[in-house]
Amino acid sequence: MHPAYSIIVFTTLSGLGYGLAIVLGVGFLDPSLLSTKLAYFTSLALISIGLTASLLHLGNPQRAWRALSQWRSSWLSREGVMAIATFVPLTLSEVLAVFANKHDAILGIITVLGALVTVYCTSMIYASLKTVDSWHTNLTPLCFVLFSLAGGFLLASAFAGGNGLIVEFLALLFVLLALIVKMVWRKRAARLVPISTPESATGLGFIGNVRLFERPHALDNYLTREMGFRVARKHAAKLWVIAFVFGAILPILALLLVLAIGGGLAAQIALILGVIAHLLGIFVERWLFFAEAKHAVMNYY
Repeated sequence: MHPAYSIIVFTTLSGLGYGLAIVLGVGFLDPSLLSTKLAYFTSLALISIGLTASLLHLGNPQRAWRALSQWRSSWLSREGVMAIATFVPLTLSEVLAVFANKHDAILGIITVLGALVTVYCTSMIYASLKTVDSWHTNLTPLCFVLFSLAGGFLLASAFAGGNGLIVEFLALLFVLLALIVKMVWRKRAARLVPISTPESATGLGFIGNVRLFERPHALDNYLTREMGFRVARKHAAKLWVIAFVFGAILPILALLLVLAIGGGLAAQIALILGVIAHLLGIFVERWLFFAEAKHAVMNYY
């Protein structure tokens, strides 16, 4: 699949924003602190930037509102509806934190549920596609949710300045879980035997092996541009190492360092560097998520 940068930015930043919203909704950060108020603003900003980036992938962005009407059958539509709905309790919670130094438990619970459902809907846009074997598994939404929680708690730890012991422990837990599940996901994808083959796609398998004699189109079309993409195995292997090291290993080391030394300037710097590394790692992971995906329609090309 073609790795569209707008979708990579969307899934990465919005996932991080919703993860932070979950931490804020649970009430782990003190609403009276300036850092918590900034955390609310950061969460809304990340979500807004991500959703705006997703519009750039549309052929007619001005008609994006029409996608909201298909929520009964489309995961994309459900994701859009839930994203807008989650803005309401999250924004109200920010107003309470900024102007009243309060955290409302009911608004927090609604925010947490809305954020989790939104991230799940985003993941199901891909997991529901039977035409992409590597995506069509329950591990895909699990990876999306765990990476969102890992990034959210890691970012919340940075806002806590090394003084949020519970948040740091949970960040470490979710980063480890995300790493393990992603490794299982990748192992499955590497061993996957495609269900759709040139033989099954053409119905000519009874004759023997089917090979391409001539391309159906002299020029590229929408399908070849969006569904066809090749990345060399040696490059993919190197990029996966980068994704794992930056997305999980370095944040884990940063969290362990902070847990060992406690608060202070050194802990704050370590957490900020951990967040930056995690963000870079997830960008690479999402790029590979699309670049290595094989769509069944390419059997014809």
